[in-house]
Amino acid sequence: MLDIFDILGPVMVGPSSSHTAGAVRIGRMARTLLGEEPVRAEIGLYGSFAETGRGHGTDRALVAGLLGMAPDDLRIPRSFTLAGERGMEFSFYPARLREAHPNTALLTLDAESGRRLEMQAASTGGGRIRVDRLNGVEVSFTGQFNTLIVRHRDITGALAEVAREVSRARVNIAGTSLCRDRRGGDALMVMETDQKIPPVTRLLISEIPGVKRVTYYEREED
Repeated sequence: MLDIFDILGPVMVGPSSSHTAGAVRIGRMARTLLGEEPVRAEIGLYGSFAETGRGHGTDRALVAGLLGMAPDDLRIPRSFTLAGERGMEFSFYPARLREAHPNTALLTLDAESGRRLEMQAASTGGGRIRVDRLNGVEVSFTGQFNTLIVRHRDITGALAEVAREVSRARVNIAGTSLCRDRRGGDALMVMETDQKIPPVTRLLISEIPGVKRVTYYEREED
């Protein structure tokens, strides 16, 4: 079944939902997962993003998202200037990937606190996006749900402990995936939910033994 965005497309500034609206959302997702505004951004463009992105404003859209703008923000065409005023450094380069979506961006972000984020994401059409890789770990989530991302040690019961806290908050889990770099090493849990996860629940999850970091993405309002 088609939804309204398949027919009309998103409310946005720019000529292309894939190259502009989707690119804004990729930048905004990366900013959210970093947890603060980046001071430096290295952005790789792959496929159609690299070939026609400049003409469609993909580069300005990605920077706009890193500044926290939404796809309908009228300041998007001025994002380079605004980034300079905020002291954000950014650069672009052609990315080399294998078997990636043609509208893919690689973002490496650094924050003032020293925190770093590496994210690979694709604009899949109609303003939608998909995150494919996060800090070296393969993932798959879209931002169409509220999304909890938990980095933790690969130990028995970690998933059950997190799910228990979410359930106690009466939040329904829409989907869960778990990836790890090796047995007993670090693991990355991605949990998508129908309802927003309260701050107190996220705090309790961060205190679970073995949990190293909790990141939360709250879906955009319709």
